[in-house]
Formats: sequence, structure tokens, C-alpha cells
Amino acid sequence: MFKIAVAGTGYVGLVAGVCFAEVGHQVTCVDIDEKKIQLMKQGISPIYEEGLEELMRKNYAAGRLDFTTDYKSAYRDADAIFIGVGTPERPDGSADLTHIATVARQIAETVEKDCLVVVKSTVPVGTNDKVEQFIRDFLPRDGKHYTGNGAGAGKKIRVEVASNPEFLAQGSAVHDTLHAARIIIGTESQWAEEMLRKIYEPFNLPIVSVSRRSAEMIKYAANNFLALKISFMNDIANLCELVGADIQDVAKGMSYDERIGSKFLNAGVGYGGSCFPKDTKALQYLAKQHGYELRTVKAAIDVNAEQKTILYRKASNRLITFNGLKVAVLGLTFKPGTDDLREAPSLANIPLLLEEGADIYAYDPVGIPNFKRKFPEGKHGIGTITYADSIGKALDNANVCFIFTEWNEIKAVKPEDYKNMMRTPIVFDGRNIYKVDEMKEAGVEYYSIGRTAVRSALPVLV
Repeated sequence: MFKIAVAGTGYVGLVAGVCFAEVGHQVTCVDIDEKKIQLMKQGISPIYEEGLEELMRKNYAAGRLDFTTDYKSAYRDADAIFIGVGTPERPDGSADLTHIATVARQIAETVEKDCLVVVKSTVPVGTNDKVEQFIRDFLPRDGKHYTGNGAGAGKKIRVEVASNPEFLAQGSAVHDTLHAARIIIGTESQWAEEMLRKIYEPFNLPIVSVSRRSAEMIKYAANNFLALKISFMNDIANLCELVGADIQDVAKGMSYDERIGSKFLNAGVGYGGSCFPKDTKALQYLAKQHGYELRTVKAAIDVNAEQKTILYRKASNRLITFNGLKVAVLGLTFKPGTDDLREAPSLANIPLLLEEGADIYAYDPVGIPNFKRKFPEGKHGIGTITYADSIGKALDNANVCFIFTEWNEIKAVKPEDYKNMMRTPIVFDGRNIYKVDEMKEAGVEYYSIGRTAVRSALPVLV
């Protein structure tokens, strides 16, 4: 087993560290936030992820997992240091590598022995080359040789950088790590490749070994392909509405084609989260830097931006105003199974509703605390937002309902519940949770994505 340090305790770093400990490695997770460190030592995860806290507590108690702000003690004698810090999007779409650079310099000024530095963060192609050179710029030297720090001063050491992009999905990150379809490793030496293979050997998973640059591109290419697939289906869904076809029927027919497959064919209100929005823009930026235009990726970005507010536009066409209306919002996170709000459709639509004077009652099983930080309960402009602790309280006497996240709790609401609970049962479903016929039979005015709308019958005037 190996002594591993993990820089960063977000979705990438924390999940990786916990899973490395689970298969038997000695792991220390590093973060700059002392409060966060103390919470994790208590077995409290800073992120919501199924099964994560259980494994944290289990491996911390077993002595295989620890948390610290003292990067020097963690990096000093580590066999491998995995970098899982954030690479946020800059205004121009490029990736901000500041956190990567900070960790790289800390490593160079701390390591005392041979060490493999593994970048798990999503980074532009060529970044790992720069990280390796950056580390070597700050490593002590003795003539032609790099030497260690501290107790390793004067001793010849080997420090290399490898690429090991993650492919986990939020909401199922632990499972995706322990039962991945494949492990991608990008190395430039046999030594680095063999070490990474040994680190991952206990996982008993297929390993695809390529060059560093190819590994970096695999991550971007995979995420951009999936974003393209989602945007294509949303584009087709919008056309389905115009021509009278049903996008779910279309998707079902497409799914039997093994060249297409059944995944990522669900139409909705666009993709969100920490990966697809950021990675599409980053790849587009990279292409522009090399004088090339990725027209397919640009189209995916444009379609997704439009799709985010499609429910608001549909509702605006139906209602003369939102001012003074009770608006139920079901689901705040970008997908079920996570408390992550990054690029969530709710963040695009709720400000528009508040500007129109809506009285919003929002429900989400785990996302409310994070949403409150952005929109505290109370008045915002001429609108207000209240956080409901149950779906029933959100729907009670509501004039209209928006569904942004397909949580199981929300999917469990029956069509007749909207009819019985709401003042006017008008539902705008961004995830196509319900069958159109069922909502029609229940007497619910229903608008979804890529399917026929169920419109309210006007009363006959006598």
C-alpha cells in the first residue's frame, strides 16, 4: 500500500481520498480551511454525496484516513500526491489554474523523497507539462540533479507529474470511483505508469494508459461529447413541440440503436453542475488559442444557455404576470443526489420570477442551505422567497409550479396532488417527470419539454 496525500477536499479530492483509503492506502487529505478539517474529522462531509460520510468515518476510525491543514507534514514523505483542487472558469472561458500552481509550489518546496504528483483536476491540454516544469523550477538542485527538502536535503530525488482525470458524477461519486468503467492514466515514463498502476491495482478496474496530453484531452472530449448529446436532444425536443412529435417517443426509438445508446437522451432544461458548463467553455477557449473554432461545441453552449430559461418563457406566454402569485419551485440543485447549485436551472429562473414580483415557495431535500446563501429568505426586489420544509407547503394554494430537479421525493408527487393542493394547478415540468395523459386525466394544466402541452379548458360564459 502507498502513502498518499490529496490536495483539496471538494468533490474530486475528498471522494478520491476516501476511496483510496477504502482500498487500503494511507491517505491524508489537505485543505486550507481549518473549520472544514475539524468537521471532516468528526465524520461530517462538507458536500452531500451518498455513502461518503459512512466511508469517511469508517476509514478515519481505522487510521487509514486523516485530514489536515499542514500540507508540509502531508507532502513531505508522500509516495504520491494527488491534486484535486478547483479550476474555476475565468470570464473569458479559460480555466483558472491558480490553485494548481499554489499546490505545485508547495510540493516543490516540501517533498523529501521520490514522489509522483498526479493531477486529477480538469485542466487544459498541456497543463501537466507546465505543472511538472513549475515544480522543477522550485525544487532544490545539486548541479544536474534535483534534491529533496528538509531531511532529504542533498539527496537526489525523482519528481514526475501524471494525469489522472476523474469521471465521477455528482450524486453517485463514491460508486463511480469504486466501480468506474475505466481508469485513465497519462504518464511520460515507465516509472510513473507502473506506480499509478500499483496505486489503482486494489480497485481491480480496467486501466487505459496514454500520454499526459491525451489523458487531458480524453476528459475534455468525453464531457463535451455528453454536453453535445444533451443539447442535441433539447434542440430536437423544441422542434418536437412545433411539429407535434413526442421527444420521449423519439428518444426511445433512438435508444435501440447501439451507435447512439440510451444514456443522456432525456430532454430538459439544460445541463448544469461543475463540469459540463465549465469544460465546454474551456475547450472552446483552447481551440481559439490554436486558431480553431469548435463549431459543434459552440452550438452546444448556445443551445444550453437558451434552454435554461425555457420554462420561464413558456410561463410568461401563459400568464399575464407573476406579481402577487404564489409560485411553487420544486428542486433547486442542478441534479438529484447532490447539494451542488453550480449552473442549476433554478439560479437562472428564480431571479427572473423575483423581478416579476413572484412570491416563491421553494423546496429541495438538500439544496436549501446553499440556496439561502445566495437568496436569503425574504424580499428580493418586488418578489419574495420562502423555503418550504415539505412539498405540500410549497404547493399549498399555489398559482403555478415549476419543477427544476427530478428528486425522488418530487417524482413521488401524484398528478392529482397538484389538482388538490394548488389554487390553480398549472405545472411547468423541466424534467418530464409525468406522463402527459396522466396530467390531463387529473385535470392539471401541464407544460413539459418536447411534448404536447395540456392546456386548461376555458369555462363557457353564459
